[in-house]
Amino acid sequence: MNRTPEIEYRPLDEIKKYQEQRLIEDLEYLNAKSGFYKRLFTANHIDISKIRHLEDLALVPPTEKSDLQTYNQDFLCVPKEDVIDYITTSGTLGDPVTFAMTDHDLDRLAYNEKISFEGAGAKKGDIFQLMTTIDKRFMAGLAYFLGIREIGAGIIRVGNGIPELQWDTINRIRPNAIIAVPSFILKIIKYAEDNGIDYRNSSIKKAVCIGENLRQQDFSLSLLSRRIKEKWDIDLYSTYASTEMGTSFCECEYGCGGHHHPELIICELLDEQGNVVKPGEVGELTITTLGVEGMPLLRFKTGDLASFHYEPCKCGRTTMRISPILGRKNHMIKYKGTTMYPPAVFDVLDNIPYIANYVLEVSDNDCGNDDVVVKVGLNGNADEEQAIIKSLKDRFRTRIRVAPEIEIVAPEELQKIIYRESQRKPVKFIDKRKKKDNDR
Repeated sequence: MNRTPEIEYRPLDEIKKYQEQRLIEDLEYLNAKSGFYKRLFTANHIDISKIRHLEDLALVPPTEKSDLQTYNQDFLCVPKEDVIDYITTSGTLGDPVTFAMTDHDLDRLAYNEKISFEGAGAKKGDIFQLMTTIDKRFMAGLAYFLGIREIGAGIIRVGNGIPELQWDTINRIRPNAIIAVPSFILKIIKYAEDNGIDYRNSSIKKAVCIGENLRQQDFSLSLLSRRIKEKWDIDLYSTYASTEMGTSFCECEYGCGGHHHPELIICELLDEQGNVVKPGEVGELTITTLGVEGMPLLRFKTGDLASFHYEPCKCGRTTMRISPILGRKNHMIKYKGTTMYPPAVFDVLDNIPYIANYVLEVSDNDCGNDDVVVKVGLNGNADEEQAIIKSLKDRFRTRIRVAPEIEIVAPEELQKIIYRESQRKPVKFIDKRKKKDNDR
């Protein structure tokens, strides 16, 4: 039985009209409840009664991450006694931001994950093993739990890391699906190979993946996901989300981008000047939440670069689909006349079996460009370090046209950097630049 909301199958002009009505309701709510947005409307002489179409959003200055950091409490639209859960962002682009969620917001979060997972084939009777944290003020782990519970499927809250415990749980409870960062799937595969575990014949049939791209911009498999599939032929589904959005974009079985849920979020792509980009072009994802009670956002710039696809999907949905994230705007690297983003570097390294782990480190140089060093840990001995460095540089030149500096480091040292106790996500990119790219 089809459980996807009917609005996701309607013609695009009907979806637009639906969103415009919801936008009007949200603007009235913000004007009445949000200290930050009331000030914004007044300071910019914005008459919200004149904002009736999605195009009229151009009248409103975007909200930046720095606004959330500086005026955090002014975004709260409800009394503190109505707050049920406090969440913080991961701090990837700066200091973490606190988000307060009401009971209604948690219900909305559960609904979002329910329809997202159902779009990826989840159903009652499935058992998901959660390989990401549900604690440390992390939204994603909580969201997955709430959504899967709403479906009526089972969930095992193992958390991140500890391959031994992951396999012990799989063997004991026999889940048929996992939720994990793709590079961690390679780690549990290696653990299985090293310890004689017949992982190819385990109960796991599919994985919902977060945090790293599974696909390239043309939706073909990335080097990372190809490597996983070569080892372990399970179904892979990509999902993209952020705390600020309170909404996720999950692939369906056809793997042609994350599906938009128009009842939950309005999406724009903006260029450097703040203008909406032309169809098919890359821009910074800028979102307006719909139906959020605690801390709704209007034209919030996520920092993520993507493009939109509007052709109807083979699954029958007509809603927009978002491309794999090209990179974070503030993570753009200028190196030897080339502009690139960390995921392009990661995609090369994730496909090399003899690399145990790695960190990409970027710093300023005196010429106004970036110095790039890739620190890699190797599986086994490193007797042929110079040959390995040359081979790696050749691979980089083939894939991204330039070769960064490469250092061989003990895997144990890198492990301490990548998986810090204080971090919820693996740290593979270290930005030591004094100036961020949006200041240049």
